[in-house]
Amino acid sequence: MVNRGMTLALDAAAGPGTIAVLRDGAVVVERTIGMRSAAEERFFPAVLEALAAAKVTTRDLSRVVAGAGPGSFTALRVVGAIAKGICEGTGCDLYGVPSLALIVAGTPATASGGRFLATLDALRGERYSALVVIAPGGAVSAIEPLGLIAVDALEARAAALGATRIGPDEALAESPHARGVARCWDSVLAGGPVDLASWEPVYGRLAEAQVKWEAAHGRALVAERHAT
Repeated sequence: MVNRGMTLALDAAAGPGTIAVLRDGAVVVERTIGMRSAAEERFFPAVLEALAAAKVTTRDLSRVVAGAGPGSFTALRVVGAIAKGICEGTGCDLYGVPSLALIVAGTPATASGGRFLATLDALRGERYSALVVIAPGGAVSAIEPLGLIAVDALEARAAALGATRIGPDEALAESPHARGVARCWDSVLAGGPVDLASWEPVYGRLAEAQVKWEAAHGRALVAERHAT
């Protein structure tokens, strides 16, 4: 049997930062906070406050689970950097979980089970999407990424999948929350820890600033970086 120990879960795919501290797979502390204000960074202090509320420190963690996107480019980078920094500093493992799954698993409204088409705004008339299946006991039993779907095609796609649409802009309006890791536990552990040196969240799309830079310069920013 896996020793679950203490787990720190983080996600910010839809903008607000969410934090959960789990003991043996059960949430003991959770927080939702704006990522930053004009004057200060708020997310990392909130992480430390949540750990203190659970009466643990980063040294007590067995693992960190980070929402892996897709979603807000900047917020995902912040979450990824904090998660990797904690793991590098303490030696604990880092795991990733699709942020779309945390939309479904993070709300009690789905606890009775069912099939859900989870979506997040991808701009340009499209949404990131995934089919998330919840077992009758409330745990996530399957996660199937579906990529980008045009907004006007969502209703037909959900009907074809026999799924209920859920997301910040859907009738069932829910956002990803790190507390959903408790209901994704088996799939998170089954995926195994990631490689700290190479892991990055799935951003889905390039940041708008990078898109504009590449359009203006007629070349990929990555190629520019490699050339210098």
